[in-house]
Amino acid sequence: MTLPGHATTEGTASYRERFRDTAAEGHFRFEQGLWLSSVGVGTYLGDADEETDRSYAEAIARAVELGANVIDTAANYRFQRSERSVGEAIRNLKAAGFGREELVVCTKGGYIPFDTHPPAGQSGVRAYVEETFVKPGVIGLSDIVAGSHCMTPPYLAHQVAQSLRNMGLETIDVYYVHNPETQLQVVPQEEFYARLRAAFEQLERERAAGRLRFYGVATWNGFRAQAGQRGYHSLERVWEAARAAGGDEHGFRFVQLPFNLAMPEALVNENHTHAGAQVSLLEAAQALGVTVVASASIMQGKVARDLPRRIREPLGSLSTDAQTAIQFTRSTPGVTTALVGMSRRAHVEENLQLARVAPAAAEDYGRLFTQAG
Repeated sequence: MTLPGHATTEGTASYRERFRDTAAEGHFRFEQGLWLSSVGVGTYLGDADEETDRSYAEAIARAVELGANVIDTAANYRFQRSERSVGEAIRNLKAAGFGREELVVCTKGGYIPFDTHPPAGQSGVRAYVEETFVKPGVIGLSDIVAGSHCMTPPYLAHQVAQSLRNMGLETIDVYYVHNPETQLQVVPQEEFYARLRAAFEQLERERAAGRLRFYGVATWNGFRAQAGQRGYHSLERVWEAARAAGGDEHGFRFVQLPFNLAMPEALVNENHTHAGAQVSLLEAAQALGVTVVASASIMQGKVARDLPRRIREPLGSLSTDAQTAIQFTRSTPGVTTALVGMSRRAHVEENLQLARVAPAAAEDYGRLFTQAG
């Protein structure tokens, strides 16, 4: 059964209203006509087994119950199992009285995803790719870059359809091209932007058909690298590729990149240009009207332990280092949602205590940098 609908202004406002008496001011942010929670659920890590599937479905549902309506996944996470866990959670939430229009569901395509588990050995991998993608005419072997990545229009069309089936949805709210910088291991910059424009043209067709609402790019190094480095993406050029693909009303409205206490490049590096000026990624995105979603907010736990007082105190002296790390990310001007991988109910309940805590005030946040200096 396919669940119709998508996130709407009215639906996400209704979701926000559920927490009128409990959510702190600033927990919900209005972007692209939607109310988004400042903490969202990520689904990257975990074993590819039924126990983890069930744990994720329970954790996602619990996060929504506690005030997180942004759910992030990808086709290749846990061999498509994470998308299926998202679908299970949404069905359970629907039965519990939460509407599809209240939830902002985001997924990604670009990497070749195995199905349920990885094939055995190189011969198994090749057989899987040939049977699943090459023989049906979805891709040619020459379309695969770096052994794992593809973003041709036919491939993205196939992956959007697959993600919709995995989650049992009619429409995806945000669809990201996943780590497009992988292409730059093989092709020069001009060819890369031509390929990205072709990918965006396909995503505009998917928008027109009602299969997705917005699209973007989810990167690891692309927006953090310095101009001139291999793998660098200019947000301004990516935006222009989208405008060439879809006109002024194009759907390129979201970017995702790592941002945390150890990876603050989006804020501190002036490695982008806008209107001829050197600016940070966050400044460029704000000028272009692009919503920034932060991945790796606690860097898989690496920045969620042994934090010094000079960091903990300006961020509110919260109960745990994990909460403090998330608080840093969600309090950063220009970051709309801090994604946190949460596959267990206990982690959800710890992290979503932040829904009741206001983001750090600008003056307190600024102390982090004056003290560091």
